[in-house]
Amino acid sequence: MAAPTAKLNRLSRTGASSSALLDWLEKAHLTVAGLSVVGLAVLGWIVARLVGSRTLYLLVYAGVLVMVISWLVARKRLGLEVDRSELPARMREGQTADVVLKLRAQKRATILIVEEQLDPALGKTVRVPVSAISGGEELEHSYAFSPSRRGVYDVGPAVARWSDPFGLTTQQQLLAEPTKVIVHPAVELVHDRILTRMWEDPPIRPPVSKPWPTGFEFYGMREYVPGDDLRRVVWAAVAKTGKMLVRESEQGITDRVSIVLDTNREWHKPGDPSDTFEAAVRVAGSLGVRHLGDGFSVTLSTCTARLGTNLRGPSARYRMLDELAMVQMSKTPLTGAAQFLMGDARRGSHFVIVTPHLDQEMASRMRLVLERGASVVVVKIVWDESDPMSLARAAGLGCQVVQVPLNSSIESAFTHQVGGGIRR
Repeated sequence: MAAPTAKLNRLSRTGASSSALLDWLEKAHLTVAGLSVVGLAVLGWIVARLVGSRTLYLLVYAGVLVMVISWLVARKRLGLEVDRSELPARMREGQTADVVLKLRAQKRATILIVEEQLDPALGKTVRVPVSAISGGEELEHSYAFSPSRRGVYDVGPAVARWSDPFGLTTQQQLLAEPTKVIVHPAVELVHDRILTRMWEDPPIRPPVSKPWPTGFEFYGMREYVPGDDLRRVVWAAVAKTGKMLVRESEQGITDRVSIVLDTNREWHKPGDPSDTFEAAVRVAGSLGVRHLGDGFSVTLSTCTARLGTNLRGPSARYRMLDELAMVQMSKTPLTGAAQFLMGDARRGSHFVIVTPHLDQEMASRMRLVLERGASVVVVKIVWDESDPMSLARAAGLGCQVVQVPLNSSIESAFTHQVGGGIRR
């Protein structure tokens, strides 16, 4: 057992390294020992040619013959199949997924490594040493991974790696195709109340106020109909009237929300991933989920493009989070989103701008939006090198400002600065 174990350990160490040399060796189907034999053969041929030694030529030919035999022996196909358990199509940051790999052999195979390749954001690549497996035998291996950041990743492919008896060459065989997983950004409960505009004190209601199932202000009561949430039943009214009555709420001044995510690389914290950008994505996702849950129509934009227009309903949540899972930084400044702001700006619209920096040019564009009767909330991502003038520019416009310090609770920041259901 000592020799097979040592060979498995060598294979495992070779697969675990990410150096350029070992990557090249993998493509060339050589081990370090095999590369050494090839190098000695080349050097021996040069020396044999210089000194004219027939013995050295014979040694070189023997080394080449050994390499050819090793390659021919190792290139055989393995009768193996791998079944991967079903994975969730969508996950969230920090969620754990359990995976079961079932390895079935159609014929006997010995001394190999079954490798399930994982992106570093999902975890370490899984390697299962198999000393021997008989035909018809089935092996199972369980592992778990937990995404550390949002994105779109492949779980797999699953491959088998093995070597020849001399340990000079390596081969690999695809056992299972990769499975794609979309990792959504983590979201938190936030309080963003759409009830007032900066020039309304007290707030002015729309001419025709509409009932909203999960709004903010009490609107009235109506009789219960099948499908209503029992949590909205007013039991005190039931006791007085003998009828099942449910509470309805007032929708406020608008049901249109536009979220703008600043993707400008210049003002985000350096690094890949950028901590401030990931925080901004989580804020945008939290706000979008909250407003979609309240029944509003949500539009999501970045500095360069629309990610979603007039999203509404429970199914739109997944579409929005899918887009946020794939969004990347760009070189376009925040003013690139001004065209979307002006296009959506109308009386009663509500805008949320998530950014680490607000310059004077963008503040001027926002003033035009406010003058059209829209409400604007600026969510400022705060970190060590933040520009303090950004807060002054936002406050000077009269719009509400929410500061979200890096690596802090988004929910706490909104609750403290907006209020958990308290009108400003």
